[in-house]
Amino acid sequence: MSQPLLEINNLCVDYVSPNGVARAVNNVSLEIMPGETLGIAGESGCGKSTLAFAIARLHKAPALISEGEILYKGTDILKMNDRALRKFRWNETSLVFQSAMNSLNPVITIGEQLIDVIIAHKNVPYTQAREKAVELLGIVGIHGDRLKSFPHQLSGGMRQRVVIAIALALEPKLIIMDEPTTALDVVVEREILNELYDLKTKFGFSILFISHDLSLMGEIADRIGVMYAGNLIEIGEAEKVFNDPVHPYSKGLVASFPSIHGPKERLYGIPGNPVNLLNLPQGCNFQDRCNDCVAACKQVDPQLIEVSQDYHAACNLLTASHTIAHGEVR
Repeated sequence: MSQPLLEINNLCVDYVSPNGVARAVNNVSLEIMPGETLGIAGESGCGKSTLAFAIARLHKAPALISEGEILYKGTDILKMNDRALRKFRWNETSLVFQSAMNSLNPVITIGEQLIDVIIAHKNVPYTQAREKAVELLGIVGIHGDRLKSFPHQLSGGMRQRVVIAIALALEPKLIIMDEPTTALDVVVEREILNELYDLKTKFGFSILFISHDLSLMGEIADRIGVMYAGNLIEIGEAEKVFNDPVHPYSKGLVASFPSIHGPKERLYGIPGNPVNLLNLPQGCNFQDRCNDCVAACKQVDPQLIEVSQDYHAACNLLTASHTIAHGEVR
């Protein structure tokens, strides 16, 4: 077995406000292997983007990484000084932000923006950086003549491709994509994801793909982790999570997406609203929205357990079954 490219251990991220401390990421632990695509799914406010920002240490007040470690090739990112952190970003890890196609500078050509990233991190002459920029556009399916174009002169799909080209500029080993296709129609979304898969095969980088769309993630991810209220509540092989989830919340996410094949079935949404992070209940955070809630859920905060090989989930019903199966109660 190869060593993890990225290893997160018991990570906690808090948002400090006059009303209290909201823990947006709570004791999350996970690994990303070289060449792997790991998907993180969950509804808005579950901590997905906070986790992504923590990996690149892009948080600003009132956010605070209060506990845990983030190891990249064995080195703790949280202990890096400014110089090491600057070298880590873009060279080793790059980000494609949510609504990324709107993050391009509207008054600078895409060529200047691509070249700026290359020159800022590599000691190369301008002409060589420009040649690299043309090559990068070609890789994502855009003609080199578009270097002189401003963002508003490109379609949404082309702008998204430019942002992916910028993320690939320094050939990082990990690309974090925070809902990169949310603002695109389904046809362009499919084209972008197909290109991304081809690029991953060609360059061998790993991807942390963040989305609320579990059905989309089921097609591109090797493994999927599901987050709720800052907690990682299920993680395992993508096909298993999508086709046979075990946590009630994951089941609700899957049931809320229509199937293109087979007979029509009624869709069921998840009742209620996400829990208030400033006023968490005792026990399981999902208890008020869960149809399978039992007495233990009002008292015990469930922890991730291994329900099958390399598959983990956090639910009191699973904990009880696991305990009985292993003969720990009579």
